[in-house]
Amino acid sequence: MQDEIDLEQNNENSSWWPSWRPTSMSLLKNAEAKILACIKSDLWARFVTLPNQNRIRTLTVTNGTAHTINDQVARTPLVMVHGFGGGVGLWIHNLDALSCSRTVHAFDLLGFGRSSRPLFSTDGTLAEEQFVSSIEQWREVLGLDRMILLGHSLGGYLATSYAIQYPERVSHLILVDPWGFPERPKPQPEASEDKGSATKRPTIPRWVKAVASVAGYFNPLAIIRAAGPWGPGLVNRFRPDFKRKFEDLFDDNTMTEYLYHCNAQTPSGEVGFRAMSESLGWAKRPMVQRVHKLPFSMPVTMLYGARSWVDSSTGTIVSQIRGQNTTRVMLIDHASHHVYADRPDEFNKVVQNICNTVD
Repeated sequence: MQDEIDLEQNNENSSWWPSWRPTSMSLLKNAEAKILACIKSDLWARFVTLPNQNRIRTLTVTNGTAHTINDQVARTPLVMVHGFGGGVGLWIHNLDALSCSRTVHAFDLLGFGRSSRPLFSTDGTLAEEQFVSSIEQWREVLGLDRMILLGHSLGGYLATSYAIQYPERVSHLILVDPWGFPERPKPQPEASEDKGSATKRPTIPRWVKAVASVAGYFNPLAIIRAAGPWGPGLVNRFRPDFKRKFEDLFDDNTMTEYLYHCNAQTPSGEVGFRAMSESLGWAKRPMVQRVHKLPFSMPVTMLYGARSWVDSSTGTIVSQIRGQNTTRVMLIDHASHHVYADRPDEFNKVVQNICNTVD
């Protein structure tokens, strides 16, 4: 408990944003606790301290009623990595279902959520290495030998980078609407566009456009912090979908408040993300250029929301590069970018089926 208090005080004291922001690490702790109270399985929530003294907020979920603890420990655990601006609370629709047969670990990426918020390099390659190195150090502290590694959005990009560097630790790589894979397309003359195409990409959400408009000048979510007392209302305005996605659990603003408190703290992971990305969120080092470094024997499943603004055609390209025998691309109908929350039952079923292929 004292470790949690110290971490929160350190993070709050390091904040350089005006005190009129209605947030603190304590408020984020309370918002997270309200969400985690919905978990029915056995939950161990704590901070994992890395050798460099950074701390990673970690959840470990087991279900003793379905299988004995020994059976669960013997099975390869599932490790879940959230996306940009997220945290462990966003997996609330998934943790119980996915822990029915094996242990599930979820953690806040370094620089996000309730994890430590160190300085990140402004060099994209070095920033990526900071993220990946923290994941490996986290694994070592937990003593995990191998894992089924699942990453959403930015988490998918970092999970792939990790699997390239530490392939012996990954039994199956699951990428959910991963960010940073495609190469940035070259500008095309308007006249060359196929205006008669019957297939149209989903419209890019307003919040993505808003982030993109400031990302070239500031940290991506600076507007939330600069808005001061209007910050929570800004999140509600731009992300009303999050309230709808979790309305079966909460009939108030619990989830948008959690998002606000996750991202109204001192920017840290944002600095790393900005270093790795170009305008409009394209990665400076597109992962499609590196997926050939994954062992061809490593199974990879790419899950996309059929209504997502993320281009699923990149999954086909990855499959062509790696071979269709070990790379599978799947679309989940009626799901947008946050597949795990839009269609949680279908998402859980697909992920559980994948996990069942691993001892």
